[in-house]
Amino acid sequence: MARQLEGLDYRLAIASSYSGFLIWHAGLSASIPLTLATGGETLIKTTAGSIKEAIPITETLFSPYALVPVIIFLITMPLINKAMHPDEKHTITVDPSVFREEAAAQEVEQKTFAEKMENSMIITLCIGLLGLIYIFNYFSTKGFNLTLDIVIFMLLIAGLIFHRTPIQYIRAFSDSTKSASGILLQFPFYAGIMGMMIGVNSEGLSLGGAISTFFISISNETTFPLFTFLSAGIVNIFVPSGGGQWAVQAPIMIPAGAELGVPAAKTAMAIAWGDAWTNLIQPFWALPALAIAGLGARDIMGFCVVNLLYAGFIISLCFLFISHAIYNRSPLYFRKI
Repeated sequence: MARQLEGLDYRLAIASSYSGFLIWHAGLSASIPLTLATGGETLIKTTAGSIKEAIPITETLFSPYALVPVIIFLITMPLINKAMHPDEKHTITVDPSVFREEAAAQEVEQKTFAEKMENSMIITLCIGLLGLIYIFNYFSTKGFNLTLDIVIFMLLIAGLIFHRTPIQYIRAFSDSTKSASGILLQFPFYAGIMGMMIGVNSEGLSLGGAISTFFISISNETTFPLFTFLSAGIVNIFVPSGGGQWAVQAPIMIPAGAELGVPAAKTAMAIAWGDAWTNLIQPFWALPALAIAGLGARDIMGFCVVNLLYAGFIISLCFLFISHAIYNRSPLYFRKI
């Protein structure tokens, strides 16, 4: 886009593309809703027994608390980003060196049997066909029951098919991890921070638990989802991972919500939206895009803060004013301890 549109502010282009990350936890790759849909002993243990059965994605991803904010953001977020474009005097355009084409790699003569196989579409077609058969059989026998395993499997097979040959798929992985090097390097450090957030003292209280407990203390049935969302946004700054976020807050927020009469699915989506919300100012996940663009976090942070404030306002309104009665139609939404 920056190559085709002359005068486009490159910082805003990157910030605008990053703002699309806001709705990831309301999509089909969302870790918390898929964890609920997977069910099992781990889910029971994580939620302190508050959730004893799997909760299908119809109760989370296809609920009003997911769909309404997504629809609003799809319509309004592009307009917000457009309104932030600076005038010509303050516009920073793209550095031409970013788009400098690398010399085309010469085709290496395929001599060995292994080299011929890794460059053959036949291998891809065989594996892809087997994968598609399994996917078709899965949904025909289990219905639209998305779990983490089937989503990962579908993405794996789709990537292989679209890259045509095994070696092209491998090269794509290699090239992608170059721009993700910042994430790969920093993830262990964030894991350490997560350990500090979930580590308990002699009284059995963790730092993440203390944050969650504070918001519980000022909540009632109406405001609990809102305060869960806000607390999740704070915790996410220190633990920028959906799975880590769930591990920190689910054991506290889900049982507390049950005590207040708040559906488990509603509380889970509040945690999910809080995780997605403050990702807008979390440089950790922006590192790949920034590396590709040759920019630093401070170049896009101003635009991201505006999006953060707007998104927080919209999500807060949704949790306050969407009818609680919608969730009471299904017994899956609320399970007492």
